[in-house]
Amino acid sequence: MRIMMKSKVLWALALAVIVGCGSTGDTAKTETKEAEATSGGEFKVALLTLGSVNDSGWNSMAYEALNGIKSDMSATVDNQEVPPTNAKDALRSYAQKGYNLVFGHGYEYNEPMAAVGPDFKDTIFISSSGGKTASNVGAFRFYLEQSFYLAGMLAAKQSKTGVIGSVAVLDIPSINSTLKAYEAGAKAANPNIKVLPPVYFGVENDIAKAKQLTESIIAQKADFVIHQANAAAKGVFDACAEKGVNALGSNLNQNSEKGVVASAFIVAKPAFLQLAKAVKDKTFKGEIVLVGMDSGTIDFEIKPEYKSKVPADLIKLLDETKENIRTGKLVVPKDEF
Repeated sequence: MRIMMKSKVLWALALAVIVGCGSTGDTAKTETKEAEATSGGEFKVALLTLGSVNDSGWNSMAYEALNGIKSDMSATVDNQEVPPTNAKDALRSYAQKGYNLVFGHGYEYNEPMAAVGPDFKDTIFISSSGGKTASNVGAFRFYLEQSFYLAGMLAAKQSKTGVIGSVAVLDIPSINSTLKAYEAGAKAANPNIKVLPPVYFGVENDIAKAKQLTESIIAQKADFVIHQANAAAKGVFDACAEKGVNALGSNLNQNSEKGVVASAFIVAKPAFLQLAKAVKDKTFKGEIVLVGMDSGTIDFEIKPEYKSKVPADLIKLLDETKENIRTGKLVVPKDEF
């Protein structure tokens, strides 16, 4: 009986040692994982957008660039559709989760980033457009005005009615600057062209309103319409296609869309990658980076099916102007904000 009791005690002690060793090992593994997460072993990048990343335009372009960072840099990525009113909460949440870099794809995110940035020095915040910076807050501005200028030239030269127009979601500096460049290009190509004032529909994704406003422009004899409508661009394209009017795509190359004859667009992946690598290499500086045609980030392309309808002398003029913009010989006007 004593022998049996003694054996049970020995087995219990052995089991306790085994369990204790296993428990210590699990704890060590957990602590190691936590240490890796906080030490920056994993590069984490987030993207905030104002609208759907399926808009085939402004937001979609940024989402494609985010996935480029994921594949090229083996980064962990995440994205959210966040209105400006909720931006600060979203930015804080990502910073608290240890994200190294947060992109806010829009001028509207610049101020929230400037406000939140000082509280999270280990996270870099970058907005697409905006004028506020700090040591860990920056902005990169797409010089989209360059391609809008060319779009204006094409529209002014090809217009049969002598009237062109534009449709935009919001009346904000970053959008208005591109529309001013569109008008400047049109006037440079044809001083007599009538450029209608921009019309704004005000709400992201409001396809019906964008279509209605496009129809109002067409009713004023506009036969070329460019947009800054994001997901609601479908409304612009539908109205133009139904009325036999020429649409101009923007932000993403939208030449495959019905009614579109040319696009003024951004090749975003290289710019996003360059900034992400600077953050990872710790060479990032809180500044405003302007990216344009000289780096291949901005481009303008006429739809092949439409190009045959464009006179050779106009193609030559557009090509020469594009090269002058690329080399800096021609500086396209842009607003500072």
